[in-house]
Amino acid sequence: MSTTTFAALGVRAPLVEALSAIGISEPFPIQADTLPDSLAGHDILGRGRTGSGKTLAFAIPLVSRLVGSPRRPNRPTGLVLAPTRELATQIAATIEPLAAAHKLTVTTVFGGVPQQRQERALRAGADIVVACPGRLEDLKKQGLVSLDDVRITVLDEADHMADLGFLPGVTRILAATPADGQRLLFSATLDNGVDKLVNRFLRDPLRHSVDDETSPVAAMTHHVFAVDGTAGKQAVVRKLAAGKGRRILFTRTKHQAKKLAKQLTQQGIPAVDLHGNLSQGARDRNLAAFAAGTVRVLVATDVAARGVHVDDVELVVHVDPPAEHKSYLHRSGRTARAGSAGDVVTLMLPDQRKELSVLMRRAAIDAKPQPVTAESAALHTLVGPTAPYVAPQTATPPQRRSGSATGPRRGSAQRRGHQAGAARQRRNRKPARVAS
Repeated sequence: MSTTTFAALGVRAPLVEALSAIGISEPFPIQADTLPDSLAGHDILGRGRTGSGKTLAFAIPLVSRLVGSPRRPNRPTGLVLAPTRELATQIAATIEPLAAAHKLTVTTVFGGVPQQRQERALRAGADIVVACPGRLEDLKKQGLVSLDDVRITVLDEADHMADLGFLPGVTRILAATPADGQRLLFSATLDNGVDKLVNRFLRDPLRHSVDDETSPVAAMTHHVFAVDGTAGKQAVVRKLAAGKGRRILFTRTKHQAKKLAKQLTQQGIPAVDLHGNLSQGARDRNLAAFAAGTVRVLVATDVAARGVHVDDVELVVHVDPPAEHKSYLHRSGRTARAGSAGDVVTLMLPDQRKELSVLMRRAAIDAKPQPVTAESAALHTLVGPTAPYVAPQTATPPQRRSGSATGPRRGSAQRRGHQAGAARQRRNRKPARVAS
C-alpha cells in the first residue's frame, strides 16, 4: 500500500468518504501513480498486473470529472468498455458507490439479456455506461444511444478485447466519441493491435506501469503437483476442493466445468460452475452464491479468468493447465488480490510435463513438479482443515395435478389451442413504424 492518501492525490472529499465507507483508505501503487494525471484530464496508458487495483484507478477520475455534467436521455457522458459481461458487472459495482456520492447514475450494457432494461436506463439519462462492445454497437445502430456527449472513455483489459476479436467494434465506438474527450486505456500487453488503438485515439498519453505484464504476484505461492493418471487426478482435485476457504478450479472446457461442479456437489462439496453456456441469470446466481459463501467452490472456464474479483479466494487450481502463459497469470490472479496472500496449484499429468515446463517459463514462474496423491502430506498441509460434508439436495418431483393420472383435465386441450393461436397472432402482428 502507498503511504500517501487519496485526498493528497487530489481526490474530491465526497469520493474519499465513499472510499472510506467501503473500507479503502490508502491508494495502491497504480492508483497513486495515475490519479494526479488522470484527475488533471490527461490521457492515460496504464499497464498493471491483475489484482493491482486498476479499476479504482479509472473509476475515481471517471466520476470526478463528470461531476456537474448535464444529464440527457440516451446521451451518457462517461463510457467504460470491457470484454466480458462478468467484468462489466464487476466494474459497475465498483463505480456505483463513488457515483452515488455525486448523484451520478451507472448502468451496464451487454448481450445475453433482454435489452429493454438497458433501454429504460439510457432513456432515464444514465451518466455512466459500462458496456461490452457488441451490445453497445447494437443499441447505437438502433438509435437508442448516442456517444456524442461522452467526455471520458475507459478501455479496460484492452488486450483481452483484442484476443476476443473485439477491436474493430472498439475502434468504431471510439471513433463515435468526441475527439477531444479524455481516454484511459488499461492493458496488460500492447500486442494484437492494442498499440494501434493507442496511437490513433490517445493524445500524448502519460504511461504508467506497475510491474511487467508477466509479473507474478509476490504474495502468491505456486505449486505444480504431478499426478499419475486420471483416477489419481480426480482424487487430488476432490482433496483440493475440500478445504474451508473459497477456491476456484479452472477447466479447459464448459462440459468439464459443469461435470466437475456436479460431481463435487454430489460428493458433499457444494460447488457451482461458471462458463459461456450458462444464461446471464445463471451466471449471476452462481457468482453471487460463491461471493456470499453459500458455496465455497467455483468451477470455471477462462470466462472467469479476468474481472471476477471475489474477496478472500485462498486457492486457485488449474485442473487443466491453460493453453498459454497469459491465461495462467490471469487465472492465477483470482487469488492474492489487493495485498492478500494465496496459493496456486497446477495439476500435471505425465504427458503434460514438457508443455507445462514451457508455459511456466514464459510466465516467469519457478515451481518444481512434486509427485502427489490424495494422501500426500504436502496436500494436507496446503488444504488444511476439511470443511464439513454437505449432503446434496435431491430434486423434489413435480406434484401431479388433480385428475392428471387419468389424462388431461377437461378443456385443457381447447385452452392450449386458444393459447397457441393467440401466441401466433402476437408473433405475426407487425409493430407500428415510427417516422424518422
